Amino acid sequence: MNVHISYRLRKTPDLEKEINHLVEKLRKRLQVFRPELLHLKGVVEQSSPREGTTVSLNLRLPSGQLAVQRSAQTTVAAIKSAFDDLLQQTTRHKELLRRSHTWTRRRSNKSRSDVQVPFEQTLASVQPSTVSAEDIRCYVNANLSRLERFVERELYFREAAEELVPDSITKDEVIDEVIVGALADGGDKPDRMALEPWLYRLAIHAIGDLQARSSDNVLSVHLEDSARLPNVRASDEPELQFHQPDETLTKESVIADRRVATPEDIASSDEIDMLVQSALAAAKPRDREVFILHTMEGFSLAEIAAITDRKPESINASILAAREHLRRSPPIGSRFQNKMLRNTGTD
Repeated sequence: MNVHISYRLRKTPDLEKEINHLVEKLRKRLQVFRPELLHLKGVVEQSSPREGTTVSLNLRLPSGQLAVQRSAQTTVAAIKSAFDDLLQQTTRHKELLRRSHTWTRRRSNKSRSDVQVPFEQTLASVQPSTVSAEDIRCYVNANLSRLERFVERELYFREAAEELVPDSITKDEVIDEVIVGALADGGDKPDRMALEPWLYRLAIHAIGDLQARSSDNVLSVHLEDSARLPNVRASDEPELQFHQPDETLTKESVIADRRVATPEDIASSDEIDMLVQSALAAAKPRDREVFILHTMEGFSLAEIAAITDRKPESINASILAAREHLRRSPPIGSRFQNKMLRNTGTD
């Protein structure tokens, strides 16, 4: 998109940063158009002391032209007001374009009927590219840990609700099914913007399929096997495997990396997740699943609807029900007395 903003007042870095942020927000709304056909012109000027600052915006699209003019006492307020109005006009304009092929026009008997084509099929629109194997590989390499945590939560809740036999399905089996299903030929693949919700949807379906398979098999329990977890560390002092007393310790080794979470932060986050999981154990599975996708995984209602095949109204009701269940739940600190919290190392 071609952008040209004129300043008729003192230009500051904060104003330029705010405008760049709003322009990027507008660019995301215009991804259906070809970028070289979009032109945005704006003027930021100081009006009378009574009106303050006036911002004028003009957006030229292949299908029309949008204009906005707003005034406010402060420059930042005027800029935000103008861009908000332009975003609303852009949304309404796109809705009209989507329904343009349904318009009815008056025609005389002698006129020839014109075939109306939806805007998404015209040359001015950009067709979203579907997910490729390279996109899946890049996402899995960067976000595999998030997907694994989600699968672990789902397996934990289903085992706690006695819907699944403990240890009958492993996390690795579910992840393998997701990757195979994503890379398999055939089936409708989404566009790149919907890659993450699509993988989470495949994970839920994979758990259901593996659960159905495991229910058909009778699991045998060997009574002579030990119930204790095997000690696979092979040493009572794991720290000596990485550092020896005679090694040289330089300042480079003790410089803190502020970009990485500390062990205390990781333990606190894991403990909070564990407490929330325990509080939701008695909630309905449908409410719990939607609540985790919304609060812990950060998906929107539309994305959750695509993952769970449910309507947004039903999803919103499940989120409210799960929150109400958390409010009514007893104090969760007493549940962990004399118990070891998983993944935290605290009693």
